[in-house]
Amino acid sequence: MPESPASAAIPKVKISPRGVARLKDGHVWVYRSDIVSAADAAPGALVTVTDTRGKPLGAALYSSSSQIAVRMISRDTVSDLPTLIRERIAAAIAYRDAVVSDSNACRLIFSEADFLPGLVVDRYNDILSLQLLTQAMDSDLVRDVVLAELSSRLPGATVFERVDARVRELENLPPRSSQILRGEKAATVVAMNGVQFHYDAAEGQKTGSFLDQRENYAAAARYARGEALDVFCYQGGFALHMAGRCSQVTGVDSSRSALEVADRNATLNQREIEWIEANAFDLLKDYSASLHFDTIVLDPPAFAKTKRDLEAAMRGYKELNLRAMKMLRPGGVLVTCSCSYHVSHQAFLEMLASAAADTHRHLRLVELRGQAKDHPGLLNVPETSYLKCCICFVND
Repeated sequence: MPESPASAAIPKVKISPRGVARLKDGHVWVYRSDIVSAADAAPGALVTVTDTRGKPLGAALYSSSSQIAVRMISRDTVSDLPTLIRERIAAAIAYRDAVVSDSNACRLIFSEADFLPGLVVDRYNDILSLQLLTQAMDSDLVRDVVLAELSSRLPGATVFERVDARVRELENLPPRSSQILRGEKAATVVAMNGVQFHYDAAEGQKTGSFLDQRENYAAAARYARGEALDVFCYQGGFALHMAGRCSQVTGVDSSRSALEVADRNATLNQREIEWIEANAFDLLKDYSASLHFDTIVLDPPAFAKTKRDLEAAMRGYKELNLRAMKMLRPGGVLVTCSCSYHVSHQAFLEMLASAAADTHRHLRLVELRGQAKDHPGLLNVPETSYLKCCICFVND
């Protein structure tokens, strides 16, 4: 059957047998080293991916700069990208309506996990924080479609574009400033599990908060008791949830600005929490010989951003957890996390077991958790499942 004029106009990207095998295994990325030819593909173009014989494998979004040259968007050929994007946005929002019931803050669109690679949208009450992370998603056509669809489905919400300068540089995109695209307000108050938080779209890490931990905040609070220590507390997510159950809560972070927001959040919720500005490693080293707690939360930043960082990262995780175990009273609760994709669940558990052996403590694993349901993981795309959260009882 001859090609239609529309499909004939869509550029073709031919990939190697290794790239074909990766797609057949269910992954959605093709690396630049597996591109055989992409002569007609413009930066950010919708392309048809083929094997070396020209057999179509589906539709993808092409990047002329990233090492991830092809991000699949459909197993079928696609000629009408705007319609597909609108359908995917509608499906993503419908999924959150079904799985999120405890918060007015959640991830609405999670890039590859919602079959919209390079698009991330987080909802914070009446503000949407938007990230366009690839050449294709940053194109004028796609920008207009995304903004129009979000405005139609969430009328009245401010849309704030949160720019990652490093990502734009890697994608060879021109510099752009974070800004309001629609609406007027950049700050609001959100609720998670009955706890309120100040939110400013222009400030903070990631898109301003850590929504992937939302369900883990509530889980930690169910077990927390006595005197609690929240290490790497950021704006107080775990600490504020535990304050409703614990006799005393202390939050530690190296960022003064984060602690200032945490203190405002404590006031908002009428909760008394002690905040300490300190380097976590130094503080735990100083505390481990003299202070003891009933509950300790460890929620550090990603220690292993690349595979090269893995060995050093595991040493860092072990040191943190070893010191925390020494500080816990018998029967104490340890909530320990890693957001490093390169640290597998198995490696994280082996590190905990090794730390427990070195401290002569017994660890009982109560819950092994991941990211919240609004951050779904694709089984064939392991990069979408990155968060580990272990809740343990520590005994002599």
